[in-house]
Amino acid sequence: MQRLQFALDGHDYVELHQLLKLVGVVDSGGAGKHLVADGAVEVDGVVELRKSCKIRAGSHVVVGDVAIDVVA
Repeated sequence: MQRLQFALDGHDYVELHQLLKLVGVVDSGGAGKHLVADGAVEVDGVVELRKSCKIRAGSHVVVGDVAIDVVA
């Protein structure tokens, strides 16, 4: 499994579909929305279907064979 780390850089959160775009899992926010809607994304061990779910520092996101740790 590929492990990535994403820093919020002073922001409180990032929306889930944007996180997937920013780390390079998908090419666009729209593609990220589809991936989330298909039930292919887990946040902290639970399938997340809300495309604009607020991902905060300490969250762990898994999509396919990519794990993303979100840090402050």
